[in-house]
Amino acid sequence: MVHVATIELLANLAEDQWGLVTRQQAEGAGLAWTTVARLASDRSALERVAHGVYRLRGSPPTDHLELRAAWMQLAPNTPVWERTPEQGVVSHRSAASVFRLGDLTAERHEFILPRRRQSRRANVRFHRGHLDRGNWVNLGGLLVTRPARIAADLLADGEEPDAVAPMVAQALREIKDYPGTVADAIAPLAPRFGLRRNDGLGLLRWLLELAPDRDVPQWLDEARAHINRARSAKNDDPAMSKTRSSDRGRAI
Repeated sequence: MVHVATIELLANLAEDQWGLVTRQQAEGAGLAWTTVARLASDRSALERVAHGVYRLRGSPPTDHLELRAAWMQLAPNTPVWERTPEQGVVSHRSAASVFRLGDLTAERHEFILPRRRQSRRANVRFHRGHLDRGNWVNLGGLLVTRPARIAADLLADGEEPDAVAPMVAQALREIKDYPGTVADAIAPLAPRFGLRRNDGLGLLRWLLELAPDRDVPQWLDEARAHINRARSAKNDDPAMSKTRSSDRGRAI
């Protein structure tokens, strides 16, 4: 029979982790690994979801269970509420699935990490990259790249524009992201599609032509206004003015 104190300990660990707990977290809280294994094997309190990740029986069901478990495996000692992008962020098709954008099937669990990492699991794929604070969001504890970054990552990864375009339109329609943010994120990819360097607005316009929507003119106006504001702020930056003055001085 499971000791009440053991159940309470596991419940406290799993409460803000969608009912999940890792073996390392349980051991860190004082449970022996043999106890964790027994509770999973006899199905009295734990259900094994993935290697080293367990679900507390009786916990409310959660979506993307296997993806969440795979994400927890990246830093099994760290509680969900203490995670940062250093431990990995859900990205690419997996992130699109979390946001329910588009029709691309997430056959693998994809994550962005700041350092190179490999997995022997066929259903896990790591991408090395840097994420600024504006590139990701916290969705109930799960760190996920925002739709603008998802679009940029998928295009950079070789996904067909015809598949990415509807996702962009849907994200804007459902206000899961903003036209200017998308234009900024995809701007570095513009030359790949025959556009001038950093022409995020042009690339956004082309994508939206592939996924027509009555609000496209409004979205493009919003993106244009966003870009103009950014340019104006850059021109008004004293540091930039000093740099331009220095450049002119060298030219003379």
